[in-house]
Amino acid sequence: MKAPLKVGLMVPMNNTTLEGEMLAWLPKGSTCSTLRIPRGKGLLTSETLPAYKAQALSLAARFASLDLDVVAYGCTAAGFISGPAGDTQLARELAEITGKPVVTTARSMVLALQESKARDIALVTPYLDAVNGQLKAFLSDGGIRVRRFNSFYAANVEELGRIQSGAVARLARETMDGECDALFVACAQLPTYEILEELHKEFGRPILSSNWATTQQAIRARKLQTA
Repeated sequence: MKAPLKVGLMVPMNNTTLEGEMLAWLPKGSTCSTLRIPRGKGLLTSETLPAYKAQALSLAARFASLDLDVVAYGCTAAGFISGPAGDTQLARELAEITGKPVVTTARSMVLALQESKARDIALVTPYLDAVNGQLKAFLSDGGIRVRRFNSFYAANVEELGRIQSGAVARLARETMDGECDALFVACAQLPTYEILEELHKEFGRPILSSNWATTQQAIRARKLQTA
């Protein structure tokens, strides 16, 4: 039996998805101590990211005294908007503040796709054009090309929060084709726990998501720590 994991999870204030999906994928008995990072109603951009990051670093100090195996920074956009170097720097700062191993959703996304041997992928997001461009650049830095793409183009967190798993599955089916090595659903708010296995059986290719990738890297971080 896999040992339970104690996760310190950081998510945007509006995120209602990642904690539940992470606990569903983690070993039985695992726990999430969740900190919610304040934000405005608009989706994150390069302009709003510095203030968001500052609040995340301030909140992270609360994890320093807790008995945790790993800290998961569960915001896809906040990672890739700052680019690979910025995401790495944030993970380093969070580790210094908390004294815990840190995984970020943005980096977890790239690692999951690399481990699946995906080079040409289908990508589904909820983001607007500018942020989608930054996400594609982040993936490209990891050697991953977006061959097919679709987005919900949510204008704000209210629209984002209304997207259900059935809609995600429909857009995934519209986007995926036989020439793609894998499909990735980006954004920790989009619900994917109920649909990944079904889509995998349908397409016979890896079907991954921000939430699944973050969970797997959290498990791996604990294994590395205890090895």
